[in-house]
Amino acid sequence: MRKNFGDHSANERTFLAWVRTSIGLMAFGFLLEKFTLFLSYLRLALNQPAAAQEPATRLIGLAFLTLGAIMIGMAALRYRLYARQIDSPELEKSSFVLLDTILGACLAGAGILLGLYLALGIAL
Repeated sequence: MRKNFGDHSANERTFLAWVRTSIGLMAFGFLLEKFTLFLSYLRLALNQPAAAQEPATRLIGLAFLTLGAIMIGMAALRYRLYARQIDSPELEKSSFVLLDTILGACLAGAGILLGLYLALGIAL
């Protein structure tokens, strides 16, 4: 059996949880992007004017796609760092606290933008 197997397994489960969450974010962004495209084609087919909010939805969708891709990259880096640290006798300083905070702020910002878009769309 591998030395520190439990720690390595926990590290891998954490990595897979980050990847699963990232794929969910990317799928949501893809859904926003494609649904906006569908609405554009539908308006064109019905000879209706284009909505002014569609570019905002596309940008929010692209933001979620981009954040999901960044999260997968960060998860891979974090997984490799912790896998190396588990077997290392000394503890290395991690610089992921700042990156995690920035990523969390970006995700919160994208969520707020989406909420504002939905609130304004419902109010109109």
